[in-house]
Amino acid sequence: MKCEGKVGSLISGSRSFLHLQHCERNPRLHSGLTITEMDAPLSTPCNIQICEVTCDSFRIMWDMTPEDTARATHFFIDLSRKENRDPNRFKHRDVPTKLVAKAVPLPMAVRGHWFLSPRTEYCVAVQTAVRQADGDYQVSEWSQVVEFCTGDYAMEHLQQLLDKAKGSAGRLLKFSVFYRNQHPDYFDYVRECGGLMSPALKDTSGSHGSPINGKLHGVFFSCNTEFDTGLPPKDSPYGPLRFQIPAGHLLNPNISLYFADFYCMYTAYHYVVLVLAPVGTAGDDFCRTRLPMLDLASNPFLTYTAPQRPGEEPLYCHASDAILEVLYTEPVHLDQGSVEQISGHHQLMSLTTANAKKDPSCKVCNISVGR
Repeated sequence: MKCEGKVGSLISGSRSFLHLQHCERNPRLHSGLTITEMDAPLSTPCNIQICEVTCDSFRIMWDMTPEDTARATHFFIDLSRKENRDPNRFKHRDVPTKLVAKAVPLPMAVRGHWFLSPRTEYCVAVQTAVRQADGDYQVSEWSQVVEFCTGDYAMEHLQQLLDKAKGSAGRLLKFSVFYRNQHPDYFDYVRECGGLMSPALKDTSGSHGSPINGKLHGVFFSCNTEFDTGLPPKDSPYGPLRFQIPAGHLLNPNISLYFADFYCMYTAYHYVVLVLAPVGTAGDDFCRTRLPMLDLASNPFLTYTAPQRPGEEPLYCHASDAILEVLYTEPVHLDQGSVEQISGHHQLMSLTTANAKKDPSCKVCNISVGR
């Protein structure tokens, strides 16, 4: 059953927690009911169903008797994060603890970008209620608690994040190599595996709702350069050995470029996560329906410009004011580049981003659908 109408105002003690899609009232409410039927106990809602789940909304429905459907005036909804659930929360059976919404045809849409977060487990329970003439409520028992998980950012949300990231990119600088720093043990292991750096599962760092977190495999590379030398920085938070590969091996006309994330870790500088996927590969297929695709020759972060004249080399540029994290979705062989010791005297371990959490208060890199 589809809801129609405008967003209605909701009451929850002294605060409003969620927006519900306000639907037309059921025309059968109170029609033809006797006083005895009105005073009869309400049955407990059962068969709770959650559907159409997004990163910041869902629809909920449940089974009621025809008599309860006819006389219910309000629904009470309790929604909480799974990890913070308190089974003794419902102390007053006749007092709403979370949310009061006027009874509407089910399923009912629940949304509220300041409350629901992407990829987060929630618990929900419901009551039905009849508002009486004196303002008190006759209520049912609480339903069973149902658990569900919100989804990833949709394409429209990533586009909002992309628009924010464009403002922090800065001017484009030339570069010639992608590089990857690791400790000696890592490269020893790679050599034991035939010299192939295999894609690893993306961790949970950055925006909680990014579709690639914990789902896309790849090999991370950097390409940022120092302003004064135009070369990769001398220090690294990831290790003292650096694998360098000519830019053209990873960035060329046979590559699809995608935007995946924009975040910071309580610092002034920001990270932009990009995905490079060879056209037609599994990584390309994964990203095509989940991430905004960027034009290789014209975007604020990472560009490839084809040679304009015979004998010229392609031009590769990166954003100057954002730290780029480039995820290449296919294996890379050590023979395609070289491994050397970096010349810096320290490794800046505090700057690593493994499983780093995004600053939820930053106005530069957050959008309106959670962190």
